[in-house]
Amino acid sequence: MVADDTAESGDRSDGEKKMDLKEPASEDWGGHEDGDVEMVVFASEGLSPSEGPIEAAEEPRKWKWAVFFLCLFGFMASIKPGEPFITPYLLSPEKNFTRQQVTNEITPVLTYSYMMVLVPAFLLTDLLRYKPVLIVQGVSQVVIWLLLLLGSTLTEMQLMEVFYGVTMACRLAYSSYIFSLVSPALYQRVAGYSRSAVLLGVFTSSVLGQLCISLGNVSFYTLNAISLGFVSFGLILTLFLPWPKRSLFFHRTWNQEQKDVAAVATKSELDKINQQESVSSSPPPLCSVSRWRDSVFVQMLLELRNVGRRPSLRLWSLWWVFNSTGYYLVLFYVHILWSKVSLAAENKIVYNGGVEAASTLLSALTSFTAGYVKIRWNVWSELVIGVITALQAGLLLLMGTTENIWVCYTAYVLFRGFYQFLVPIATFQIASSLTKELCALVFGINTFLGTILKSIISLIISDKRGLALDVQAQFLVYFVYFVILTVVYFVCAAVVVIRHYRTQPKGGGGAMEQAAPTQLSPVAADSEAEPLSNGKSAKA
Repeated sequence: MVADDTAESGDRSDGEKKMDLKEPASEDWGGHEDGDVEMVVFASEGLSPSEGPIEAAEEPRKWKWAVFFLCLFGFMASIKPGEPFITPYLLSPEKNFTRQQVTNEITPVLTYSYMMVLVPAFLLTDLLRYKPVLIVQGVSQVVIWLLLLLGSTLTEMQLMEVFYGVTMACRLAYSSYIFSLVSPALYQRVAGYSRSAVLLGVFTSSVLGQLCISLGNVSFYTLNAISLGFVSFGLILTLFLPWPKRSLFFHRTWNQEQKDVAAVATKSELDKINQQESVSSSPPPLCSVSRWRDSVFVQMLLELRNVGRRPSLRLWSLWWVFNSTGYYLVLFYVHILWSKVSLAAENKIVYNGGVEAASTLLSALTSFTAGYVKIRWNVWSELVIGVITALQAGLLLLMGTTENIWVCYTAYVLFRGFYQFLVPIATFQIASSLTKELCALVFGINTFLGTILKSIISLIISDKRGLALDVQAQFLVYFVYFVILTVVYFVCAAVVVIRHYRTQPKGGGGAMEQAAPTQLSPVAADSEAEPLSNGKSAKA
């Protein structure tokens, strides 16, 4: 969610700007990890005048080793071969929970826990500078697998879902940590490295789990024990991660205050006395309020008032909230659906790991493909979203009604691929028109609103305190949900397209005034500065 900050809002050194020109602006870096709240923002920080040639010469060696170690951690932390088989494990004779308990009492806790932890995790990631949050994530993963291995009661499994929500909320620390290790000119490259490491880890984990089940006849319990070993090793790796010296919001203000203290230390004693007298004559609370009002975080909150006035930001933010809600609800409950369809078809072998590996691979390919789509997004965004949402609705109907497990598997893989195709497009469309700090805040708010919506839907249709629908009925509800979204998108698309062609001159000259076809690419580090409503500016 957050990346490293700037010493001054959006100001960078001339050397870094030259480096930006050497970096290809169209490098693609894929989609977002599932369950991950990856809000990639591009901030910048210039070299201080005190940093000399020696530090600049040593920097390449430092960042290369730091990035390599962080990518190694991302890969190892993703190796959990038992994860695709948690639901079959809970329903197996080893745990002996009923499908109704897993559907209506255990799984809903994950959504509630994620909602409660997301905002504190967002703030603490920046305040504590990433590493402590990664350690919390590692500890949570160890607790998850210990509870899976040793727990036997319904309460213990619900507690496991609580820690699973903590793990999901803390994943944002990894996606933003890497940007505090390198200069802005390297953001695109290292983002690709870290993203590839996680995708490779998820793919390897799923394949390894499936091979253990299909060829090795390994029990679910043993597979979870192997997963415990991997996450424990990942926790050890977090202890050796370098500690970043900067962050986006809080430590930006702290660094500036340190500079102010150093400047005051150079004044004469008479100046110090005069300053103390002037400070004592003014009320201290006003000084504190003024300092808080000038902080980066508060400035970004004030700037949010203008975000909703931009049609593109409004559209893609709403897509992020509503479509991601349906997407993650499907991910949370699809394994329960597979278990029910497999039982009806009397399939003894579970292929959850292979399906997750295939869907991860397809998601990576569709995310990569999205980087080469060239259309006028200011005209066709609603139509593209509507078509893809309609296809997802059809796949949900197929999953909720079919009795063939392979049809259900295939529909799920395609469902994930369609969503991941739009994720990098939405990321670019939102981030390209915002300052880097505001981008982090917008993504965080969008994700939090989506989490609230997920919790409301889960409480109504899944929780035993609500309708407590079975899993196939839930997928039919998700189908209706996506149909409603499709209708809304198509209506909006019709309005936008009609308005676009009505405003064009008959001679066609107005076409040149429209936005040119956009090639998807991350926000360049040297984008133009965009003034904020409060009179300040930052690099967009």
